[in-house]
Amino acid sequence: MSFIFRRLFGSTPTATMDAAKVKAQQLIDDNAVMVFSKSYCPYCNKAKGLFSSLDVEYKAIELDQVDDGSQIQDALYELYNQRTVPNIFIGGAHIGGSSDLDKVDKNGKDGKSLQELLKAANAL
Repeated sequence: MSFIFRRLFGSTPTATMDAAKVKAQQLIDDNAVMVFSKSYCPYCNKAKGLFSSLDVEYKAIELDQVDDGSQIQDALYELYNQRTVPNIFIGGAHIGGSSDLDKVDKNGKDGKSLQELLKAANAL
């Protein structure tokens, strides 16, 4: 059956998921601040707006505008147990969504302020 699937669709679901996991993790590893987003999401725009207001360099992937967006979103769920967007990473550490970013901005994380996390990630 998987042979037929590969012939018809080019890869198995497992291979597609593995490729999406590798791509997602590479984006997280390569960017000090990584935001997996959807272009129409107000919470995503709020998070990106906060980073912009702090002059933070960040990379955003709009999952609704890339061909493999749903696979990346599924991969992020498998890797980090979060399917919702925004899905935010600073210095490779999973922050969470918009409300999680707000909490870090107000209260810090692991004893460090948002500014300290961003500086440690070389994002400022």
